[in-house]
Amino acid sequence: MEPKANEENVKQVVDTVARIEKEIAKHMVGQKELIRQVVICILAGGNVLLEGVPGLGKTRLVKTIGKVLDLKFSRIQFTPDLMPADVVGTNIIVKSDESGGMFKFQPGPVFSNIVLADEINRATPKTQSALLEAMQEQTVTVGNNTYKMPQPFFVLATQNPIEMEGTYPLPEAQLDRFMLKLNVPFPTLEELTEIVLMTTGSEEEEISPVTNGEEILNMRQIARQIPVAGPVLKFALKLVLATHPESEYAPQVTQKYVRYGSSPRGAQAIISAARIRAILDGRYNVAFEDIKYVAYPALRHRIFLNFEGLSEGMSTDDIIGEIIKEIEKTQA
Repeated sequence: MEPKANEENVKQVVDTVARIEKEIAKHMVGQKELIRQVVICILAGGNVLLEGVPGLGKTRLVKTIGKVLDLKFSRIQFTPDLMPADVVGTNIIVKSDESGGMFKFQPGPVFSNIVLADEINRATPKTQSALLEAMQEQTVTVGNNTYKMPQPFFVLATQNPIEMEGTYPLPEAQLDRFMLKLNVPFPTLEELTEIVLMTTGSEEEEISPVTNGEEILNMRQIARQIPVAGPVLKFALKLVLATHPESEYAPQVTQKYVRYGSSPRGAQAIISAARIRAILDGRYNVAFEDIKYVAYPALRHRIFLNFEGLSEGMSTDDIIGEIIKEIEKTQA
């Protein structure tokens, strides 16, 4: 029987997330907004792409989340010589006295609840594509056999935005598999001071598990029952359609600077993430503010600028901000 989105269950989700964030904060200084967005994505059942310069704690955050959620965690360091079999696993020959030998599937590190794909854009496209099936269908096919991933399952990938040498940019189809793309900000002076003292001083605090896989799956079911009113849903869908320059809803900024817009997965990501944000605010319905909040991480990697947009230094966040303003004008 699925858990219902009643007052007691919603309060339980809010309390659990508060404890998760408090425990993560023992090993992460600042980054409250980033932590909240990662938790939203995990509860929505999506994959996260973390982008930031080296040393900002992307890997540390993912490893800490693995401990706090008490889930099986694996880390894959993506390099140019990494092969698909190193990710998904392969069939190996196992010797036996009776038959002499037989093939047995040896699972790769992708068979975990949380998979950290570190510096994902350093591996070749062939290896990058090894994650596509797992990220979308939650299965892995090796030879003639298809294997299901453990549940819950999500990929948290990291990449460096400034390093171009020796990297293979993720293709559009793979970017689209990430529910949210989160930019990791540089710490302030106060945060940097605390980071240095925490990591160079005495031993760090121990982290205690707060929840488990079964509870995470229950929280997902509760969130799915949060209703979305017609006007709010229409607002979200118009945002996605407005990212396409040929759409009737496309504002001037889209027509001028955008080459391709978001896929329908962008709309799915916005609604799923907005439901989680609503429930974390203790509300039983999705508001316009929830849509606007999640639109940036849900769409920034699904909008592709044309030559004019790139040459004028526009960012996809600029485009999303302008689209929201224009759609709000038509809604008024």
